[in-house]
Amino acid sequence: MKLIKRCIERIVETILTAGGMITSVIILLIVIFLFKEGFGLFNSPSVEKGYSLCVNTENPIEKLNPFQIKEIFDYEIDNWKNVGGNDEEIILFRFEELFYRYSDEELGENDEFLSQKLGEIIRATPGIIAYLPTEYLSSDCSGIKVLPEAKISVGDFFGRKEWIPTAIPAPQFGVLPLILGTLWVSIFAIAIALPLGLGVAIYLSELAGEKMRKILKPTIELLAGIPSVVYGFFGLVVLVPLIQKLFHLPVGETAFAGSLILAIMALPTIITVAEDAMQNTPRAMREAGLALGANHWQTIYKVIIPYSVSGISAAVVLGIGRAIGETMAVLMVTGNAAVIPHTIFEPVRTIPATIAAELGEAPSGGAHYQALFMLGCILFLMTILISIAAEVISKNHPQRKGI
Repeated sequence: MKLIKRCIERIVETILTAGGMITSVIILLIVIFLFKEGFGLFNSPSVEKGYSLCVNTENPIEKLNPFQIKEIFDYEIDNWKNVGGNDEEIILFRFEELFYRYSDEELGENDEFLSQKLGEIIRATPGIIAYLPTEYLSSDCSGIKVLPEAKISVGDFFGRKEWIPTAIPAPQFGVLPLILGTLWVSIFAIAIALPLGLGVAIYLSELAGEKMRKILKPTIELLAGIPSVVYGFFGLVVLVPLIQKLFHLPVGETAFAGSLILAIMALPTIITVAEDAMQNTPRAMREAGLALGANHWQTIYKVIIPYSVSGISAAVVLGIGRAIGETMAVLMVTGNAAVIPHTIFEPVRTIPATIAAELGEAPSGGAHYQALFMLGCILFLMTILISIAAEVISKNHPQRKGI
């Protein structure tokens, strides 16, 4: 009988060990896949794959960065001297224009004939910049200079202020507005949730009667289980019109609306963790404070809160983690404008909302697809740092012994 029991225990132990190892390996592979796809962005061409930019050989320009290309094709830059070339007007030419200049009979069905026509146009126009499919480049390259295929750089990704992944011919992957939007919404959410959460935690731990605590605490914990999309609908239907009307704004979908929703969503976590930390304050410390002549409120803010500060800090960190990683509710109420915010009452876009909104439309393996994975890497690193901070705070929590 003992032998059978020992064998069963050994089998269960082996299954649990194998399960833990398999889970760890799967998590590691997911992380490797995430970073592999994300860092592939920096090997992607700055111009749409399969296309090239061509200029006349008389043009001294040797290289254009993605921002300059965008400005040229948006008619913001109209002279080559603005990008280091001659004082000459920039003439844009897109492949589609070839079919406006010539009839189908003139072009025929021969790709080589199309290439010849394109070559003639480029050679005859010194100030031209042509955006063409690479397959239609003329075999006769005399008079034509193909600009080198630049790669998307780390500086372009982290330093630019425009997120326009569908821009043609050079998509813009400036992540700065998304990072700032995420931090902007999260910081204001915690600034709103922290005092409210700490106040409710103090009330539940030190002031509320037993009956009230038994009613409020389960209710607050129940709020954590409400799906985020429900919070998003509440924000969209109630908070957004209220903010627009109250502050006389053109639109109510702002960072402030997102902060309010996230604050409401972070409150259950902050209240529960902070209240548990306060409840664990030894009775001897409370009685010692009262014995020294402190009243109830003095005992709370001179003894209980300082003793519970590590637990309260952990509650704040976990609340920040919930705010940074939230997707649906923020997607619904912040306006999704990928611009750098200057006030809390402007639309913003966060990293999780961007991934949720765009991943289904990004071509697999393309630069846009890889840029979204890179956003996932940034979000992963942010949440890892928060988790490490929470772990450090928990380990530094003083050992409590019941009296």
